[in-house]
Amino acid sequence: MTQEPGYSIAVRALCEFTAKTGDLDLRFTPSPTAMEGIVGHRTVASRRSEGYQAEVSLEGRYQTLKIKGRADGYDPACNCIEEVKTYRGDLDKQPANHRQLHWAQAKIYGWLMCQKLQLPRIDVALVYFDIVSEKETCLTQSFEATQLEGFFEQQCALFLAWAEQEMTHRQARNLGAQTLAFPHAGFRTGQRHLAESVFKAVSTGRCLMAQAPTGIGKTVGTLFPMLKALAPQRLDKVFFLTAKTPGRKLALDAARVITQSAPSMPLRVLEMIARDKACEHPDKACHGEACPLARGFYDRLPHARAAASQVTLLDQAALRDIALAHDICPYYLSQEMARWADVVVADYNYYFDFSALLFGLAQANGWTVATLVDEAHNLVERGRQMYSATLDQSSLAAVRKTAPEALKKALQRVNRQWNALHEPQIAVYQAYEKPPDKLLQALSLCTTAISDYLNDHPQGLDSGLQAFYFDALQFSRVAESFDEHFLFDIHKREYGRQRNASTLCLRNVVPAGFLRPRLTAARSSVLFSATLSPRNYYTDLLGTPADTVWIDVESPFQAQQLDVQIVSRISTRFAHRQASLEPIVALMARQFSERPGNYLAFFSSFDYLQQVAGLFAERHPQIATWSQSRGMGEAPRQAFLERFMEHSQGIGFAVLGGAFGEGIDLPGSRLIGAFIATLGLAQFNPVNEQMKQRMAAIFGDGYDYTYLYPGLQKVVQAAGRVIRTQQDRGVVMLIDDRFGEARVQHLLPRWWSVSQEQHNCCGSELASTEDLW
Repeated sequence: MTQEPGYSIAVRALCEFTAKTGDLDLRFTPSPTAMEGIVGHRTVASRRSEGYQAEVSLEGRYQTLKIKGRADGYDPACNCIEEVKTYRGDLDKQPANHRQLHWAQAKIYGWLMCQKLQLPRIDVALVYFDIVSEKETCLTQSFEATQLEGFFEQQCALFLAWAEQEMTHRQARNLGAQTLAFPHAGFRTGQRHLAESVFKAVSTGRCLMAQAPTGIGKTVGTLFPMLKALAPQRLDKVFFLTAKTPGRKLALDAARVITQSAPSMPLRVLEMIARDKACEHPDKACHGEACPLARGFYDRLPHARAAASQVTLLDQAALRDIALAHDICPYYLSQEMARWADVVVADYNYYFDFSALLFGLAQANGWTVATLVDEAHNLVERGRQMYSATLDQSSLAAVRKTAPEALKKALQRVNRQWNALHEPQIAVYQAYEKPPDKLLQALSLCTTAISDYLNDHPQGLDSGLQAFYFDALQFSRVAESFDEHFLFDIHKREYGRQRNASTLCLRNVVPAGFLRPRLTAARSSVLFSATLSPRNYYTDLLGTPADTVWIDVESPFQAQQLDVQIVSRISTRFAHRQASLEPIVALMARQFSERPGNYLAFFSSFDYLQQVAGLFAERHPQIATWSQSRGMGEAPRQAFLERFMEHSQGIGFAVLGGAFGEGIDLPGSRLIGAFIATLGLAQFNPVNEQMKQRMAAIFGDGYDYTYLYPGLQKVVQAAGRVIRTQQDRGVVMLIDDRFGEARVQHLLPRWWSVSQEQHNCCGSELASTEDLW
């Protein structure tokens, strides 16, 4: 962003800073997708004369500012420069402040072209292209070069003071980062290795995968070297990306520790949270007529932005205080501050999703960024979710009952094509080679009809129809990318009175193709976790570049700190669950008697958990127990964790892979042991079997990729809750005979010393390596 001797900014970013006024208005006016926009721009260019120049690079200067961008097109024959905007619906209903912003961009491009070609005058055109009708609306004004120069200088002058402040901030930040010292007295075992590897990765512009055990201080160990690299690598921003709220909190805590240790280094750290958690008026729509925090938003934004820029740690609470002090929306203030923060802490979806804000801003502004991907093992499943899509026919049925008359025909067409899919399908579940073209065509026509309706009726839709619209858009978008890395499946069920209904799913199996461009777009992407083994599994599914460095950081813990016992006389396969209850209860009670304290017991499902917990409470009522429940909210989860006190005793029952299987910190006597009564294998069902077949076709190893590797990752994460510091001592009991297999033990952490019982019973006779359940 900053290049000596001045400050560089894109034309669009400049105009968004200087020319946005009035209300924040999110009344539903859906814009075209990125692909539709690209096609629209190409269509406009194809209609122009032979000498027409598309995508013209332009730049100019004003004092210390450098302004650059690409004009959509210039026709030398007409001496006309064009700014093309794609849209759908009624152009007359476009908000005035949107049109004002578009003209500002067009006029600045007009001056830059006059300057480049030494033109005395030029025509400036706003070309609005309707992607549905493919009709152009061209608004043209003629300007003398001196008029455009005056406008250009006016906009630059409005931005100049902020730019000078930003240059001063950047210089002080970089200077402070160069002298930044590690915030603790020394590095923990393994932490220096991790930090040095991160610094080397960003210095050489490579991707790094770091398997680093819990307890070494991964968050500080990755953020600190990235901050040290700010100046030498000319980084604009560092994105710290997390899978869950606890990871975001750890990142903010680490940033606080670092900044407090270096008060002379100005640093802006921003926390981004979901819109529904930041909204002050969830009962109101996002426009000035409904929400007081949207009314005059852009008029009050400059003062709020200036106040926020002076705060080091812009967490959720700080942002809210600043926003409400200036009567603007906290969520959209955070989106604005993403442009000016040095470190942004956010969920994965802010960088990896189809329409990710942070990735979009980085690309549009040409930022040099580095990404830190926390608990990166979660990115496999989260990536699949981001690039998948589901449609539920019962939702369509509900929508059809209440939809406006103008939309009923389009919705009926979708339903008719949907029902046609049921006729050849006898089984309840069936996977297909590809999604049906006729249904996709009906969905496309339907979403277009809804979009047109929304433009004609800006008051919007009811929530059900709007939700279906978003789901249909996502389904259509995913369908455009459908290939061998996806499954399309139909799950039929009864709905209402014996009527067939179904759920359609475009299921991403391998997210690598979508994740790889995001990872490689950064100067360096560092993916770290306690469980990134085996390497090939994560490389294949996450799409890391071929030159990615993979390290296995040494543990700060000694084998004698953790007593790992394999209890191979018990099988937890589904067929043996009932027989396993008594032995598991007896095992847990005996261990508790020998060493009273706080334990976590993990099971493969809520049903299994409830069976063991119920029998345990019946047989040993004197031992305190508490259990995770389905759909547990934030407050009950916190209450569950608060039972693990320094001087308390008892057993908490939880589901493996759930809220308590990773990301929680219970050091010392708060947790002294874990019982893990499962390999964590995914449920045996038709969907997972289809996933296994697809994995086998792509990678040649369907079972391990679908079941074994993800399952053992959950086991290691859960076991990692026990030893959190170098003073901790604890026990982990791995309950199932399959833990005794060599290939399973090979996937356990190197520093563990595992002891194993020698005799087996109830289900120890493995018919094959895939006898899972």
